Amino acid sequence: MGNGEGPAAGPEHGVQGSTQTAWPAPSAIERELYEAKIRGDWSAYFDVLARAELFVADAYSRLQARPGTVLFTPYWYPQVQANCLPIFTEGMLPAPHPETVYLSYSLGWFATEWEPGDPPWIVVNPGSPCETFFPTSPAHRALWSGHAEHAAEGRAHAPMELRGLRVGGPTQGPVAHGLACGALLFVKNGELWNAMAYHGGGYTRERSRLKEWWGITGREEWQRIQELLLGAEMISGVWEFALGVRSTLALDFAGPVGVDHWRTVAERVLRRTAAEPGEVRITPDGVTKAEPRDSAEVEAQVAGVQRLIGRIARYEARFRADGLLAEGKFVRTVEAWDYGRASGMARWGLAARFCSLDEAERAVLRAGRSAQANYRSWEEFSAAYILGRCLHFDDEEFGEWYEDMLTAHRILTTDPESPWLTLPWK
Repeated sequence: MGNGEGPAAGPEHGVQGSTQTAWPAPSAIERELYEAKIRGDWSAYFDVLARAELFVADAYSRLQARPGTVLFTPYWYPQVQANCLPIFTEGMLPAPHPETVYLSYSLGWFATEWEPGDPPWIVVNPGSPCETFFPTSPAHRALWSGHAEHAAEGRAHAPMELRGLRVGGPTQGPVAHGLACGALLFVKNGELWNAMAYHGGGYTRERSRLKEWWGITGREEWQRIQELLLGAEMISGVWEFALGVRSTLALDFAGPVGVDHWRTVAERVLRRTAAEPGEVRITPDGVTKAEPRDSAEVEAQVAGVQRLIGRIARYEARFRADGLLAEGKFVRTVEAWDYGRASGMARWGLAARFCSLDEAERAVLRAGRSAQANYRSWEEFSAAYILGRCLHFDDEEFGEWYEDMLTAHRILTTDPESPWLTLPWK
């Protein structure tokens, strides 16, 4: 054990850390590691590692100065009398800290990127019952590569999978409800639906996701988008106008509203509004009156709303055929799309260190309360969320933007462990 060499170990053997007879593992990954370790089945242990996202800690300030790099920081472990690099699976990650972030890599990446000066040992999930130490010699790294080649590398989980933390994530209460409002997207991505202390795919990947999809590169941008989502201000006002006209008619007539009637009334409202005197506005130049819209603009707006009503009606017909909407039901507002994304945005911002855990939790709670105030069930919320997403992305192709959500909806409404079945709406 001297001179940092560690005890002798065969290519598929590690040095066990602490064990216990029963352990409530945070997620399926840790449970599989623990069971393989108890059996002494190191081949199975490496198979799990090869399919898992593996996280290493790094300093936030260092990455700010040198983005795109990684620095291994080893620690001395008396179990092997050597410096070891701690590596974690996602269920074992600590709560996000302002000065420490976690980067995600695969076992295959570690096997190929390891350099002669790097630590002579790794320790997987230190301090836990599935803790195990492995040497990092060329022979051992060749073993890692062999397992990685036969695994769905980097993903111990697939898209379209309901995954949650059994330990370390809320399963009941207001926070869990707010997290479940983002479950359609988290199931679609195969991510942990109830990880409030969220790291996602690691600091670098979460920052890239926010930049690519939202144009967010800093805290102020994140705050602005988060507030817009929580206020349901990112959905189209035209969508809400059209849906609002129908909702009013449904209340007035206490029954279904035909598409032709809906279109006629929407057109009447638009033309009457255009014919009214200009709206009074307060501007830096004083009190002014908005100029009336010209006829071409009004005609274009009417035509656009007429087309939109047709799109909504066709989507809802498909929703009913696929079981997303009950017969005779309709979507009253697509605010759910913003509330669901707000739930996700809180966690993405936390993983990217654009907010604190407390800020993220408050945003998740607000998203949940707003959803409860505007909808009456998970099913109603889901249909509204999916309609908003389809109106934005799908363009009536009924392609993956729709099919992915339909699959996620079915998982969430049928899986016995789904929060939509274990959490009451109110």
